[in-house]
Amino acid sequence: MSCSTRFQRVVAGIQKLYPIAYADGAWDNTGLLVDASGVNKNDKFHILLTVDLTQSVVEEAVRARSSLVLAYHPFIFRGLKSITPKDPQQASLIKLIHHGVSVYCPHTAVDAAKGGVNDWLAEAVANVDTKTVIEKNPDVEDVGMGRLLTLSSPASLDELIPAIKSHLGINHLQVATNKSHSEKTISTVALCAGSGGSVFRGVKADLYLTGELSHHEALYFKETDSSVIVCNHSNTERGFLKVLKQQLLTQFQSTDPEIVIDISTTDKDPFQTF
Repeated sequence: MSCSTRFQRVVAGIQKLYPIAYADGAWDNTGLLVDASGVNKNDKFHILLTVDLTQSVVEEAVRARSSLVLAYHPFIFRGLKSITPKDPQQASLIKLIHHGVSVYCPHTAVDAAKGGVNDWLAEAVANVDTKTVIEKNPDVEDVGMGRLLTLSSPASLDELIPAIKSHLGINHLQVATNKSHSEKTISTVALCAGSGGSVFRGVKADLYLTGELSHHEALYFKETDSSVIVCNHSNTERGFLKVLKQQLLTQFQSTDPEIVIDISTTDKDPFQTF
């Protein structure tokens, strides 16, 4: 199979799993953002998965002779008027193209999709009776932004906090509540991977689970007798890469064993807790 044919099949396979039509086109920059397929001539097609395409991840992709980096967050978000190595992001862009590494960014298509990052985040909560999409896609059932969970029996924050930390693989998170953790009972959970403020508008829940909220958003929810758990933006997304890897392997490897997929070892949330 030619390099160009394999590249086209990989891009088509990603878009089959996560159609661009699912993304929020009003502001998001989703899809194939760097096409260096004409430069890359490797026999094997190596895909590197990451949440953020940082300089360390770029170096990792170059060392691995990757054909494609699938970066959840858009690597190019606003229009570029010039490209200069003085800008670290643009220096990475130059290096990627020089080494024949393409970049695909699915972002909110993964947020919205059934079986995507928000459905994975919902698995942190046990005893879910019903799960509905908050901002529904009008054309596709069970697709859209955010999820609203109704529990089959109420749970306390004392029960939910360790389960969420375990699911996300983190040691710390932040909680805003107006009662003690053991006293606060939760029957409904609104969740959104990444930043949930806009998705949560007009949604009533006992608990709001997300990566980040503004100070005033968190304060409002607490003052209206709800609770908030925030985990840092990308901590609510990064664990999904293991699921994404399996989805892609299922999509590709039965027909093309030359496709190799790895998860970045240097990609991490920019914040550390001391």
